[in-house]
Amino acid sequence: MRFYNTLTKTKQEFKPITPGKVTMYVCGPTVYNLIHIGNARPMIVFDTLRRYLTYKGYDVNYVSNFTDVDDKIIQRANEEGVTAAELSQKYIRETKKDMADMNVLPATTHPLATQEIDGMIRLIRDLEEKGFAYNVNGTVYFRTRKDPGYGKLSHKNLDDLRSGFRDLKVTGEAEKEDPLDFVLWKPKKEGEPFWKSPWGDGRPGWHTECCVMSRKYLHATTIDIHAGGEDLIFPHHENEIAQVECATGQEFAHYWLHNAFLNIDNVKMSKSLGNFKTVREVGEHYDLQVLRFFMLSAHYRRVLNFSADIMEAAKASLGRIRTAVSTLNDHIAGAKSMPLTEDEKRKLGIDEEGRRIPFELKKDPMTGAEIWPEDMRRFRLEFERAMDDDLNTADAETAIFNLVKFANVEVTADSSREFAEAVKKEIVELSDILGLIVDVREEDLDEEIEQKIAERNAARKAKDFAKADAIRDELLAKGIILKDTRDGVKWERK
Repeated sequence: MRFYNTLTKTKQEFKPITPGKVTMYVCGPTVYNLIHIGNARPMIVFDTLRRYLTYKGYDVNYVSNFTDVDDKIIQRANEEGVTAAELSQKYIRETKKDMADMNVLPATTHPLATQEIDGMIRLIRDLEEKGFAYNVNGTVYFRTRKDPGYGKLSHKNLDDLRSGFRDLKVTGEAEKEDPLDFVLWKPKKEGEPFWKSPWGDGRPGWHTECCVMSRKYLHATTIDIHAGGEDLIFPHHENEIAQVECATGQEFAHYWLHNAFLNIDNVKMSKSLGNFKTVREVGEHYDLQVLRFFMLSAHYRRVLNFSADIMEAAKASLGRIRTAVSTLNDHIAGAKSMPLTEDEKRKLGIDEEGRRIPFELKKDPMTGAEIWPEDMRRFRLEFERAMDDDLNTADAETAIFNLVKFANVEVTADSSREFAEAVKKEIVELSDILGLIVDVREEDLDEEIEQKIAERNAARKAKDFAKADAIRDELLAKGIILKDTRDGVKWERK
């Protein structure tokens, strides 16, 4: 298994610090609003990595935080007339709902920044005592030039960075020793939450929280994997490395993984452009499994373009897998109980006792080309080959489609139930590693529709007609037509 390490700019063989165990930290969202699809990409990508590492037999400790104190949270809380804590708790609940709808597994631990302030204060004191931090009137800064490794993750030269920051000293930060120095602790302002510290009442800078939470909940100074969006490389992750490694004298993380940006209709997603989409908005028109399939349809280090046409294509593609599984369910229900035929055993790649025959890829002595099995074992090999190569989920999805083609051709009305079940199991298991739910029963769909109708009825009763209309449109986008009758709401598939 090899991953592209941002730190070394190369693909490296993955070797965990402790054999059989993986410590993994992924930067989570700042919870001041509903999450957008840009937030969703690292959630889905690194949830998939976690699932694959677990599939490979590793015990994965997966930590992802919620930033629940921040300027944006305070501003939004003031606008809504609530406390910052009330606002952040509200959006943590909403974020967890969206994550569940995307089939993103809960982290081993979801720490909150506000619960780790004492640890952040201790880290800042350590840096101050070692000469890496200094206090100016209650604001504590990190001395970037004292860190000889600063810039190694982003591969930026300090002098070039300094010239890019030449205007900072006229923007209210003239007290800094150097424009590149960044804030570790800031004094309180009127109406803001604060904590007591050796430097006065205030709160920590954003770059400090993950330094503390990652090491505390992963129980290690050096962790295996630190991940997030590529927008975090500089300055956030660069500043994390500086703090941890200057405080401890040890490497912070062995592997740094970053997913690329997301565009909307070929334009970079930006709130200033008004072209960003929340996960909740997408969920009004598509099953969020479609969003997950779309996110995994390109390599995580490639810029991904979101558009209505591409989402429709993703919906159709996921539908092909689900249709294949549904057809297999019909075969299983209608098949006669009989033993596997010799031909079915050959197609499954199993021996007389029903055990999978081990397979080792060999090369043709004449051409040098790899010789793959002709039976169903090849699809799992294709899948693993793709995932082992820097989490190539696009090629892993292709392997599943090849398996679907196999199922559509090889499983017939004359097949044994055991053969149909084995093929279905293979499709479902490989899809599950990607977090894709493909065995969707008709009764499950019906129950979901009835729940949506109940939500719409409640919204109409509360005279929230906008929400009622949104639910109707959401169901219509999924092919469900609602009809209001004297006997209540009826529905049918178009």
